[in-house]
Formats: sequence, structure tokens, C-alpha cells
Amino acid sequence: MAREPIRGVRRAMAQAMVASAFTAPHVTEFLTVDVTATMDLIERLSGSREFEGVKLTPLALVGRAMCAAARRHPGVNASWDEAAGDVVRFGYVNLGIAVATQRGLVVPNIKDADLLGLRDLAAALGTLTDTARAGRATPHDLAGGTMTITNVGVFGVDTGTPILNPGEAVILAFGAVARRPWVVVGPDGTESIEPRWVTQLALSFDHRLVDGELGSTFLADIGALLHDPAQAFVWG
Repeated sequence: MAREPIRGVRRAMAQAMVASAFTAPHVTEFLTVDVTATMDLIERLSGSREFEGVKLTPLALVGRAMCAAARRHPGVNASWDEAAGDVVRFGYVNLGIAVATQRGLVVPNIKDADLLGLRDLAAALGTLTDTARAGRATPHDLAGGTMTITNVGVFGVDTGTPILNPGEAVILAFGAVARRPWVVVGPDGTESIEPRWVTQLALSFDHRLVDGELGSTFLADIGALLHDPAQAFVWG
């Protein structure tokens, strides 16, 4: 039997997760999405001149979709301030990305992620995760997040029930993207079973701030954008 002292990042994260789990009433909803169009888009853009030198990943598209959906549903981008008796609604999205490091789990965030185009968001995401894994994340990187993504799919996991980052109203678990049989409805209404790229999303939200309708429509909009990225042009 061996013992390992609990200190530093691991202790801080453990305390934060316990406080969150026993303070905020968590609700988790799940959505399975055909993301074939998103995967096709990534393949096309990755070979383009505009994305030269930038690694474009599905996570970047998920982050972009989350920011776009938050613009349509600003109530999810908020915090419950018990001490002040206020609901704080943020006018910006600082997008947190949960990163597993040798020191434990950290959640640095991309400041003003909602103002970034896809290329800049992908570049910021790569820089942020590399910095965090190298143990170089600064207090500025770790502070001020407003919503978070945890990419459980990178470990081959389909989904989970994520715990909210303290002070945030929503966290999205992004599951593995895999080829699966899927019922596809053609333009004439005929159905066929085809292999498609499919993922599962799980959204946990603070039920003090986000009710079932808001949480459901927010998650559905994220799924809609990943199913058909062109939907972003309709939203404006």
C-alpha cells in the first residue's frame, strides 16, 4: 500500500468539484448527433491556405457552436452569486477547456472566445492546451471562465455527466466521434441506413439559473450546428 499527499492543483480541483456538486443543483441532458457534415468541413478546411499552420480539430467546431448557441440563449452564460443575491449575466464568453495534466485537471479559458473566427479559435485552443499540459498555465489563463467544454472523447469515451466549473452555469461533455450506422432520410422521404460520423453531447447545467427549456434548446442548437454547420448563416 502506498500513499500520495493530496496537494497543489489536485487538492484545489477536488475542493472546487465538491463545492460545485453540493452547491449547484445539477441537471444533465444528452444528445446524439450525426456530425458527418462537420467532419467533412474539417477535412476541407484543414487543406486550405487559410488554415495553414493551424490544427483544426472537432473540438474547435464544438467550441464555435457553443459560442454561437450562447448568443441565441444568453441565459446560459451566467453565474449565481449567493453572497450578493444576484444573477450575474456575462456580456462575453470566456470558454473553458478542461485539460488533464500531470499535476491534475485544470480548466484554462479562451478569453472573448465568442469574438474569434474559427481559425483564431482553433489556434487559441491549440496554444491553450499545449501551455496547460506543459504546466505553464497562468492564473490569468485559469480565472474568469464563463462556460466549459470537457472533451471526454479524446479518451475514447462516449459521454459522461460533467460537474460544473464553480461559478458557471453550463458545462458540455463532448464524446468520441465514431463511424456508426445511422438512419438517413433522403429528400424524397425515403430512409436508408448508412455509416455516418456520430457523437454524443452531454450538457450539465445549474438548475437555479437554467431551466429545462433553456438547457434543452441550448443543447439542441449546439447539436444543430454540428449536424449542419451552414445553419450558422441562417442564424446570422
